[in-house]
Amino acid sequence: MTWVLIPVAIAINIDIGQIVVLLKLPVYLDSIGTVLVAVICGPWAGALTGTLANIIWGLAIDPNALPWWPVAFFIGFVSGWCANGGLFRNTWKVLITGFLVALAAALSSAVVNVVVYGGITASGSSLITAYLLQSGRGMIEAVLSTNFLVEPVDKISTALLAFAIIRGLSVRYLARFPRPENAATEKDERMALIIGAGVFVVYVILVGSFFDIVFLWVGLVVAAVLVLATILITVPRKA
Repeated sequence: MTWVLIPVAIAINIDIGQIVVLLKLPVYLDSIGTVLVAVICGPWAGALTGTLANIIWGLAIDPNALPWWPVAFFIGFVSGWCANGGLFRNTWKVLITGFLVALAAALSSAVVNVVVYGGITASGSSLITAYLLQSGRGMIEAVLSTNFLVEPVDKISTALLAFAIIRGLSVRYLARFPRPENAATEKDERMALIIGAGVFVVYVILVGSFFDIVFLWVGLVVAAVLVLATILITVPRKA
């Protein structure tokens, strides 16, 4: 079942990631499939999914995706590690998982960004890096600042969307995978869910508007995605 799911997850990563690249959005959302596999199949399966997704994406469609495979590896591994520790069973714990994955991605992607691309890539987040460079910050500082601003938004959104997908799968279907216990979700308090979603949306909007009012629409897009994920998360699980 793991080998059946990995190609599907790779397709999800590439399809969504390519759309984001074409639209020049300052987020990525190219790791939803990776997180999904990592949670219900284990950290090494997640790491393999992320690595293969970027290699295939880079060789077949967009060469710029290829150098980022180490980042995808860490995203998959840390997601699976968090899930094994019980941090993927309710919304609050998923938020923590997204933040921890964001830290790993921010540090590893900063190395690739500076070494391979010199700080400016083809992604929309480079607009923030360019802005910081123009304001007098050094290259490493600008890249790290951009990563620590963008990655939490992206990875928390990614984790919530993966969580919504898992919540939509039946218990009997999840039992076929190696780590079904990681998907044994706990009850969410609706008010806590709304508060958490509200805090996250406010964070996104403030980050965007801090740099430029043009980025305000990014917060609105992420807010829409979060509302959709919240609706899906609160749907009762199938027996």
